[in-house]
Amino acid sequence: MSNTPPMTASPLTRAVLEIDEYASGLGWDQPARLFALVDTARLRAEQPSLADRLGLRDESDTSGLTPIEQDEIPAGKPLDEFLGTIAWPDAVAGCALTVERLMLPPSAEASVPDGLDEARLAKWVAEHPDRQEVRMTVAVLRDGARESALRLREKDTATEVLTGSDLVPGLAEALTATFAD
Repeated sequence: MSNTPPMTASPLTRAVLEIDEYASGLGWDQPARLFALVDTARLRAEQPSLADRLGLRDESDTSGLTPIEQDEIPAGKPLDEFLGTIAWPDAVAGCALTVERLMLPPSAEASVPDGLDEARLAKWVAEHPDRQEVRMTVAVLRDGARESALRLREKDTATEVLTGSDLVPGLAEALTATFAD
């Protein structure tokens, strides 16, 4: 089953769900992946051979965004530091990132032990009985638009993917900062 959104969804929502579907096909326990989002019509006009290789030549949609996966994110480098090194050319309309994390329900916040450093907190979360593995796909455009998709490992079906513009606000802000002058 495909989680391809209806054509009435915004181009950004369609791009986020396309990336989520791609990441889903790769399975779990994958590294973070970064994507440039380019205007499909502009790509067809300015780089027809690339559009052909991506299978975009015959599509009739002129308002879409095409995700183009970037080089692998360096292993061992904190994601926030890596994002701080990115600068996009003008042809890139937006960007997206897919990353897996462990999350706890809000009810678990009150039971977090005080004074844990980052490594000990990560270990505590990993051992918590209510933890959930989640894949987050977050996309932003230069104009500030944002969209996210969340997929829980225990509910790993296209029909269970949550979408919304403010599901992962911190990551959306970090991606938006990659477009700052």
